[in-house]
Amino acid sequence: MYIKSLQTLNFRNYDNLSLNLCPNVNVFIGDNAQGKTNILELIYYCGFAKSHRTNKDKDIIKWNCEETFIRLDIHKKRLDKIIDIKILKDGKKAVKINSIKVNKIGELIGTFNVVIFSPEDLKIVKESPGIRRKFMDMEISQLNVKYYNNLVNYNKILSERNSVLKCAKIDESMLDIYDMQLAQYGEYIIKARLEYLNSLNKYSRQIHSDITSGKEEINFEYISNVKNLDNIKESLLNLLRKSRKRDIEKRITSIGPHKDDFSILLNGVDAKAFGSQGQQRTSVLTIKFASLKIIKEVAGEYPVLLLDDVLSELDFSRKSYILKSINSIQTIITCTGIEDLTRYLDEHSKIFIVKDGIVKE
Repeated sequence: MYIKSLQTLNFRNYDNLSLNLCPNVNVFIGDNAQGKTNILELIYYCGFAKSHRTNKDKDIIKWNCEETFIRLDIHKKRLDKIIDIKILKDGKKAVKINSIKVNKIGELIGTFNVVIFSPEDLKIVKESPGIRRKFMDMEISQLNVKYYNNLVNYNKILSERNSVLKCAKIDESMLDIYDMQLAQYGEYIIKARLEYLNSLNKYSRQIHSDITSGKEEINFEYISNVKNLDNIKESLLNLLRKSRKRDIEKRITSIGPHKDDFSILLNGVDAKAFGSQGQQRTSVLTIKFASLKIIKEVAGEYPVLLLDDVLSELDFSRKSYILKSINSIQTIITCTGIEDLTRYLDEHSKIFIVKDGIVKE
């Protein structure tokens, strides 16, 4: 899978941008705040119909404009795809795949697979469980549309249950219904996450060993209130019932996959609490490159890899690992200088200069 071309109107600091990309390495060079990351953002947006930088779609529309438009022309093994997305300032958006309107975002998810590695990804290791849940949910959703649909339904029921908990007079018969539904959707979500972490472990161990010259072993473990993983639905239902009194007092649902997490262990030690900055960066690098292999295994072809100004923050061995591993993957790199890249580029690579929202090849 690779992007053949991209176009956009009124996206961030771009008035009108049209680029042809090569199937291997594409490098965007420029000073900070010139628009390099905006190009990666618009590519990522076509995978999920959401930005990795903001939750507000209106933020990506150029200042004083009413709408923005994005088009990606993508080569795939089975059938090429053209993704068109129009985003209006009022938050509405229209998505088309090969000129056919998409009625639900779930119909877009998985059409175009992408993995992004940016400095902010260190949050996966260092920050709250919500960051790690979001990572899992995004990665699994682009491989399994049924997971995405179950997640949407789970969050809808969760919101409705929380609304009931906030009522002055609580109808517990409604809570019984919501608990059954949460247990049903939650079972699928937890099972899919466990399967994903198994795959992550399978690929990560060798990758991490290669990067660290065999000095470290990485492992991922799922953290949940559900302990009986042989009967998740019944266990989750019992936990919801047992926590009902507390939920009524707190007016919020305290049990379920929306509270789950996973740990990252380096030689059996928690990377969040005890890992050095270098170890945490290596953990994220491992996660991202394992994600590439999982997508290849499930989808049959590699996704597009986006590297957002990360090379300057890595030491030689980690940088070398990345650049030696992207031969068969379309990779789009942003950086402020090309010195470290020249030995890894060939006549098929493309280099773009970005300045003040203008891109020149």
